[in-house]
This record gives sequence, structure tokens and C-alpha cells, in this order.
Amino acid sequence: MESHFGIVFRRFCRHRMALVSLIVLGVMILMAVFAPLIAPYGPNKVAGGFSKPPDAEHLLGTDQSARDMFSRLLYAMRVSLTVAAAATLISTAIGVLLGMAAGYFGGRIDQAIMSFTDMVMSFPYILLVLVAAAIFEPGMWSIVLILGFVDWPGIARLVRGSVLSLRETVFFKSDITAGMPRRYILFSEILPNVIAPVLVYATSVFALSILDEAALSYLGMGVPVTTPSLGNILKGAESITILTGKPWLWVPAGTVIIVMVTCINFVGDALRDAMDPKN
Repeated sequence: MESHFGIVFRRFCRHRMALVSLIVLGVMILMAVFAPLIAPYGPNKVAGGFSKPPDAEHLLGTDQSARDMFSRLLYAMRVSLTVAAAATLISTAIGVLLGMAAGYFGGRIDQAIMSFTDMVMSFPYILLVLVAAAIFEPGMWSIVLILGFVDWPGIARLVRGSVLSLRETVFFKSDITAGMPRRYILFSEILPNVIAPVLVYATSVFALSILDEAALSYLGMGVPVTTPSLGNILKGAESITILTGKPWLWVPAGTVIIVMVTCINFVGDALRDAMDPKN
């Protein structure tokens, strides 16, 4: 009999765009991970003339400080993906723990957690991120913590709803009747059954974190300008002269953001369809 993983994988493979997106995303991640080996220059090294257009020596030209744009783009992908991955892990962990606690214990604990969740969600998302970024000192890990601590409410509500449904199942009631330890029920029975929707939701959080990092860095409230990131590269293209006459300074970074977010969304959609028990 075909395993559950095999069924999910077969359903996922039906989505051709998701497969292509997964390959493209994998290549981009590998380029970011091995940036020190692939990049011909350091991210802040003066490598040629000022604002030179692309040529054989500099594939994406140089910026206003004579730094190689291809090298900076590789390191920028590395920073942006690191921020997005770390923020997604933090928000997912917080959301899963709070959601499981609210759904399992119920009563006042559920009411307190959900009231706090609703309070966080009542604030406009971008306003909450901007205020938090303005309060804390700009830095890569500051952005990771900010995004990690504002993206969890959606996951918490999703997990809580799944746990409330699982509480009505036979295996959950039998575990309670048999006196199974609470830790076993939470992490061996409930957690594996909520992983699928959490994984799908986490892909949207990952994509949103990439956009948030780029937006905050572009506004000067994210990663320091000395650290290459996709938002910092775009920040260098604020003047109309650069926008119209020097596209190599901003088009590659903008294209990378669009491609990464699009690929992540395609993969998330395919995972949702593949893991949907109704299918």
C-alpha cells in the first residue's frame, strides 16, 4: 500500500508550476548558501569603475561605490533568506505552542490566549511592524525577532481550530480515558495531525517575511546599509536618474524578490492541495 508521504508527493508532482518553482527556489537557495564560493568579489569590495553597466567582468555591473552588483546580489539573497527563514521558524513555533495550549486546555487559558491573539491581530500589520522597527535598534536579528513576534497569530488560530476538531475524535477521547500523559497527547498525537496545515501556512509567512525585510530595509529601518540585502539594494535606486538610466542597480534585486515570492506561493498552493484530506 502506498504510504502517506508517497500520496502527498504524487499529488504535489501533479502541479507542474510547483515543481518548476521548487527547482528554481532550490537553485536560488544554493546560490545564497554558497555565495562566498560563487561571488567573484566580496560584497563591499571596490571592484571596478563607478556605476558601470554589465560587461564580461561584472555580469550585473557595479554600483555607485564601484562594488560588483552580482556579488552583492548573492550575499543579499543570503541575508534576506536567512531573515525570512528565522522569522518563520520563530512565528511558527510560537503559534503552534499557543494554539495547541488554547485548543487543548480550553476554558480560561483558551480565552486568555485568544484575547491576546485578537488584540495583536487588531493592529494594522504594517503599522505594528513599523512601530516595532522604530523602537528597536536596526539590525538583522532585530528584524528577525520583530517579524517572528508579529506573524504568529494566524498560525495560533489555525492550530487552535485544528486541535478543537481533534478533541472530538475517538483516538483523542481514548487517550484521555486511558490516562495518557499530557505531553504524549500534545506532541505525539496532536502535533503530527496539525503539521500539514501549519506547513502550508508557513510558506505564506516565509514569502511575507521576504517582502517585509525588503520594505523595512528600503525604508532604512531594517538591515544596516553596510550589510547587503535585497531591500538595501533597492534603496540605492531612489533617484529618478538611476530608475531610468541605470536599471542594473535595481532590476535584478526586484526580479529576485518577485521570483522568490512567486515560487514560494506556487509551492504553498501545491502543498495545500496535496495535503488536503478532501482530495
